[in-house]
Amino acid sequence: MTYRAPLGEIEHILTHVVGAGRLAATPLFAEATAETRAAVLGEAARMAEERLAPLQRAGDLHPARLENGVVRTSPGFADGFAAIAEGGWIGIAANPEHGGMGLPLTFGTAVNEMMASACLSLSLCPLMSQGQIEALEHHASDAIRALYLPKLISGEWTGTMNLTEPQAGSDVGALRTTAEPRGDGTYAITGQKIYISWGDNDFARNVCHLVLARLPGAPAGTRGVSLFLAPKFIPDEEGRPGRRNSLAVVSLEHKLGLHGSPTAVMQYDGATAWLIGPEGGGMAAMFTMMNNARLGVGVEGLGVAEAATQKAVAFAMERRQGRTPVEGTGAIIDHPNIRRKLMRMKALTAAARAICLDCAFSLDMARAAPEAARAGWAARGAFLTPIAKAFSTDIGHEVAQIGVQVHGGMGFIEETGAAQYARDVRVTMIYEGTNGIQAMDLVGRKLSDGGAAARGLLAEIAESAAAGEAPGLRLGEARARLDAATEWMLGAEAIDRNAGATPYLRAWGLILGGHYLLRAAAADEARLPLAVFHLRQLLPEAEAALEAAVEGAAPLYALPAEAFGA
Repeated sequence: MTYRAPLGEIEHILTHVVGAGRLAATPLFAEATAETRAAVLGEAARMAEERLAPLQRAGDLHPARLENGVVRTSPGFADGFAAIAEGGWIGIAANPEHGGMGLPLTFGTAVNEMMASACLSLSLCPLMSQGQIEALEHHASDAIRALYLPKLISGEWTGTMNLTEPQAGSDVGALRTTAEPRGDGTYAITGQKIYISWGDNDFARNVCHLVLARLPGAPAGTRGVSLFLAPKFIPDEEGRPGRRNSLAVVSLEHKLGLHGSPTAVMQYDGATAWLIGPEGGGMAAMFTMMNNARLGVGVEGLGVAEAATQKAVAFAMERRQGRTPVEGTGAIIDHPNIRRKLMRMKALTAAARAICLDCAFSLDMARAAPEAARAGWAARGAFLTPIAKAFSTDIGHEVAQIGVQVHGGMGFIEETGAAQYARDVRVTMIYEGTNGIQAMDLVGRKLSDGGAAARGLLAEIAESAAAGEAPGLRLGEARARLDAATEWMLGAEAIDRNAGATPYLRAWGLILGGHYLLRAAAADEARLPLAVFHLRQLLPEAEAALEAAVEGAAPLYALPAEAFGA
């Protein structure tokens, strides 16, 4: 089975669910017409199918390796990255002033889904560059932007993000990496960073590291963190890679999956770097990159879900096992248990796609809409971001595991490729803030507006329920329960909110999924069976999740800590 980009599914969601046609009505994205979108996505689909998908297995069988301090990437990855760079896909949403296409993030999100489906390991490399591009666009000096952005956008150079240290994972404020001013506008970075995706490669002329570090005398915690740019090779006066900087890849992590993506331990020994943004502004600058990456990682989960579903459907259409209870293909797809699995895979994947695309669209409108409407769109996009990241990566993991099960014993055999999806996608639930952190962000920062953004989305769901809901689908009832849970969250103590945050986020994902699938079916009756399946058989899970969400922390602490080891 070879991957085929789901252009029809993407286009239907963009047109009939998200309403992406509104982008072309704005001055900023006047060229983002339906015709332009079709042409762009069609080209990206061909690139993903023909140039990236053949690399999926090679990255798993022939992992990136470190040889005498040099990272050697998987066979074919250099050519695959060249295809991404030559197509302009790294800078699809970047500023045209520095060589980007200037297209909406909505378009870029659809392209990133296809690249993640085709070869997740390789797609991480341009994703890291995209996040760095956005951070530099917002926070770097004019000189840094002029030098680095054209090279990152073209793919001549690649970018990374350095946050984590051995003692400082999610608690970024505990980092120990230091930055000493040299008095000439540069800083000396010293410290070690771990889990650096695409920390080095053998096809880019330079690798540019965004590094969080602490200046002398800086306050403890996140307030004392600053952001720095440390290139592998220090640019000379003409902007070409010059002498080697004092940084190195110490080792590559041995991972469960994503073997084609070199995840590095980076050592900085007085490495030359430049400050990005103000002193002490590291977290604000880095969150620009991380928020971009959080949606991007959600799209990674979506991409794997789509690819795993395609593989499972292809296998189920061909595999014959036992007597099927209905006259059909004669293959296992006609068994009700297999059909249930495939319906769940398709419904959850469709829900995740709609959430991710709607999130991207909201972030685009926050830039492009009339001034008076931008704050509302920004709040909507911010509220959807943790849902897009956590729900979609949860779904990627769940769908990939179901895909293994559909394959039966063959799913446990590596040669089929089903197990690779399950291994590769697992880390996306940890990347860019674990899904538990995303859930706490949802019930914390994202409800700190008094619930305004949540109520706006709840009103949209109510409109769908009123306009298109058939008897028994219960979207309106689920929305009412979500509304009540939201009010409970707004009045609860932090510990009680956090205790119910994960089921609360899950409920949002499932209910939004029903809302989007119902919208999709309203425009195409052939999509109604999938919407009905979601609303009748998956939506009840949201109601159960909401019961857990408002239980508070007491049940979690009823068992003493020492009893867990008994």
